[in-house]
Amino acid sequence: MNSEAPDTPDQPLQETEQALNKALRELHGIFNTAVMGIALLRHRKIERCNRRMEELFGFAEGQMVGCSTRVWYDNDQTWEFVGHDVYPELAAGRESYSERLFQRRDGSHFWGRLAGRALDPVDVFAGSVWIIEDLTVERAEHEELLLARKVFEVNSEAIMVSDANNRIVRVNAAFEAITGYREDEVLGCDPKMLGSGHHGTEFFQTMWQTLRTDGYWAGEIWDKRKDGSEYPKWVHIDTIRDREARISHFVAVFSDISERKASEERIRYLAQHDALTGLPNRFTLAVHLEHALARAERANEKIGLMFIDLDNFKTVNDTLGHPIGDLLLCEVARRITSAVRKSDIVARIGGDEFVVVLESAHLPGDAGMVAQKILERMSEAVPVDGNDLHTTPSIGIAIYPDDGASSEDLMRNADVAMYHAKSAGRNNYQFYAEHMNQAAAVRVQMETRLRAAMAAGDFSLHFQPQIDLSSGLVSGCEALIRWYNAELGWVSPASFIPLAEEIGLIVPIGEWVLRRACQTAKSWLDAGIKFGSVAVNISPQQFRQRNFPQCVENILRETGLPAACLELEITESTIMETAETAVAMLVQLKDIGVTLAVDDFGTGYSSLAYLKRFPIDRLKIDRSFVTDLEIDPSDAAIATAVIALAHSLGLTVVAEGVETQWQSDFLRQHGCDSVQGYFYCRPGPADIAAEFCRQRAMPGINKRRLLRSLQ
Repeated sequence: MNSEAPDTPDQPLQETEQALNKALRELHGIFNTAVMGIALLRHRKIERCNRRMEELFGFAEGQMVGCSTRVWYDNDQTWEFVGHDVYPELAAGRESYSERLFQRRDGSHFWGRLAGRALDPVDVFAGSVWIIEDLTVERAEHEELLLARKVFEVNSEAIMVSDANNRIVRVNAAFEAITGYREDEVLGCDPKMLGSGHHGTEFFQTMWQTLRTDGYWAGEIWDKRKDGSEYPKWVHIDTIRDREARISHFVAVFSDISERKASEERIRYLAQHDALTGLPNRFTLAVHLEHALARAERANEKIGLMFIDLDNFKTVNDTLGHPIGDLLLCEVARRITSAVRKSDIVARIGGDEFVVVLESAHLPGDAGMVAQKILERMSEAVPVDGNDLHTTPSIGIAIYPDDGASSEDLMRNADVAMYHAKSAGRNNYQFYAEHMNQAAAVRVQMETRLRAAMAAGDFSLHFQPQIDLSSGLVSGCEALIRWYNAELGWVSPASFIPLAEEIGLIVPIGEWVLRRACQTAKSWLDAGIKFGSVAVNISPQQFRQRNFPQCVENILRETGLPAACLELEITESTIMETAETAVAMLVQLKDIGVTLAVDDFGTGYSSLAYLKRFPIDRLKIDRSFVTDLEIDPSDAAIATAVIALAHSLGLTVVAEGVETQWQSDFLRQHGCDSVQGYFYCRPGPADIAAEFCRQRAMPGINKRRLLRSLQ
């Protein structure tokens, strides 16, 4: 019986199949574990893709198969553009390679690198393999690198990079601008080429030790530019280490701090000196004085302290402006400094106040000599901007230790002595004496009471009628301020008006007087009382206020008093201080419609050239010329001349201080228009003055009966 063996697979074929299956499994594993997206396309549809491709675009596993590659882009135009761009490359047998902006399924975008090749260039749409690599991280790093390079290039601070051997490998444009060296001139060089020689070996040893231990160093270094000029720079140096922690580079970032140091020096100077005159200021004076007192105590020596205040300096500021006043102060500072030794200190402590400290001198004799020298230097006119300005000093002197053991005591007592110099007529010097403190205490007390009176409205107005000599009727009433204090009683205006001017209260007080006088006059007008016009004295400080005409106009509008019923009395010395400015101010006031009178005429110095230009209506003969008319021919001649001068200029004249019948008759005989004084009526409250005006308006009234009725 014949038997045949069964058929068995061909052993080599079986092994081949196994190897192929293994290769396919491996290929499938590689395909699905690749870090880049891989897809097989046919006719621009995804026939197969790996998991990474689905993850890139936000698809779940298996969802992308069968989709058009349109899902990779945010619109049809982009999809079509890519097709027209890449497939001609494939048809030419070349690989297509480009970077594209792709869109994920959720609408977000990412940059990717797209690479593809056709399976058969003859029919590129029949099959092609594409790879997409996510470039998000790479592009971010690239952008960061570009930004760092840009920052390096445009940084306003100089940047210098050197290697581990401290050889320059890179610098930026700011380095070139600051040092004057081009990059190609310093590459490979040791940074010591920039050294100025200001710093010794120990300085740099410490710097390098800090760099190696701490990894950074910061500080100020003086370097030298290419042109040889030296400059300070603030530098910050960092060490850069590689992965093995070895130093690979040093990065120095620095800036030229010349301007900053100059500014700091300027700030330091200004903190210690007066910005206008360059003299030491109050702070520096205090430090210097403390040191001087300590030296004087150890050496058993004396110190002189002079407190200087300029007389009438505010007039310059108010009339010519602060710029002119500043120029005057600078010249005053120069003159005071020229009158003392270089070892003495001259300080400006504010406004128009200066202090001189005299050390190692024979005191008090030397202090008097220096004060006299300052007075002489200040007596000369100061030419400023076409004006010859005059200012005088009032000087108070205190001596250590006689007048005080501390700087505070010396300053206070020198200040007291200075005020005593002012009260003694100004333009002089006074040594401190104990009795001055008592006077100063009284002055402070008076100032306190005056301020309280202003706040509480304790002032009142009295009125003194003016009599027309031709008719005997009232032609006007002068408003006079009065102050009654519960402790002092009636305080004389001669006592508190100068103080009000000194402490800056005269302007608000003057405005109050003007307003109250206009209110009273308006009430008289409404009551039918004939009083002519109400006259108000205007202080020099009021007159210098640039808004004074506006103030007058506003008060007239508020009170309803016609401008013709108001007369403003301005002293002769006030309008002659700055005649040109005074003319302009008087014209503004005249345009309002008020009457203008020059008060105290004859006591100052008037230029007829200016007098005829002033738009004034009346001259007032000062009471000092009226009082002695009967016994002093000179006063009589002056009064007669003033009347004649006024009439020749078309002005009327009023004489004040008339106390006798003889004085009244003399003035009437010589053509004086009006008079006022005790002979006719003392100043009194508004109701008394109103009654006098009412009675005087009645024809045929007996003068004696009238005076008795008003007493």
